Amino acid sequence: MDPRIERARAIVDCEAKAVRQVAERLGPAFLQALDRILALRGRVVTAGMGKAGFIAQKTSATLASTGTPSIFLHPAEAIHGDLGRIEAGDLLLAFSKSGETQELLVMLPHVKNVGVPIVAITQDAGSTLGRHADLVLELGRIAEAGPHGLAPSASTTAMLALGDALALMVQEGRRFGPEDFARFHPGGDLGRRLMKVRELMRTGDRNPVVRSGATVMQAIEVMTRTPGRPGATSVVDATGKLLGFFTDGDLRRLIEQGLADPRQRLIDDAMTRTPRAIDPETFALEALALLHQRAIDQMPVVSASGALLGLLDVQDLLNLKIG
Repeated sequence: MDPRIERARAIVDCEAKAVRQVAERLGPAFLQALDRILALRGRVVTAGMGKAGFIAQKTSATLASTGTPSIFLHPAEAIHGDLGRIEAGDLLLAFSKSGETQELLVMLPHVKNVGVPIVAITQDAGSTLGRHADLVLELGRIAEAGPHGLAPSASTTAMLALGDALALMVQEGRRFGPEDFARFHPGGDLGRRLMKVRELMRTGDRNPVVRSGATVMQAIEVMTRTPGRPGATSVVDATGKLLGFFTDGDLRRLIEQGLADPRQRLIDDAMTRTPRAIDPETFALEALALLHQRAIDQMPVVSASGALLGLLDVQDLLNLKIG
């Protein structure tokens, strides 16, 4: 085996050890930090320099995407005018391995002056940052991985794991679920998968519908003039309740059987009665699976009382590229 593989494994093992160490040190301070964030009226402001700053940015992004308002504040920019971004009601989550990062320490008097609590993520509660913080999530002494142990590696991995633990436990405390997450990720794959049928169904003039008592020819005319020509129409009673469904496939079968005059034959005699319908609150991914499972291209969308609301067409789901 190439000796470089062994050295690479040693690096990964070193970082894994740092994460395990952080997990073992979780305790009352973590719970207090969690409760403070959950009770917060303002934002979680994260800050850190260098590699710790990148971890602070990531933690802020995770908080924001899981329901907790958060911004990242660069300490160097903060002490040159951006301190005004921190205000009463916020909380400062400060990242520094040594706890002696000068740019971060210079911020502290202003932060304390506006009454903002400070939660420090650092290796030693006895550091300058640790002594001035309201709470310390202590990493413990961490040896960096790699040659000479100089580059921030295991320590930033440990900070990342701790930041994720905090953010995701806050998410749990807020009962922030998949639907909430999708609202913050409307352009992403998850957002598309968690769209509801009500957001995709065809309504208005794009929803073909005929009343009971109409002729097959009238149904064909409605299907033909409907924008997008979905190849199906719902059949409803006088109150708008779904009675049946008629598709291009039904029409082909009628022709094969020797269809009588379509101007005389009633749609009630040709439609599929009590057709399979779908609830508007069904997720898009689930709806696509149902259509595939039943080998159909369209389904009427109905309310709990059976009232027709719209039409779901497989093409609209395929256009989302969620399959």
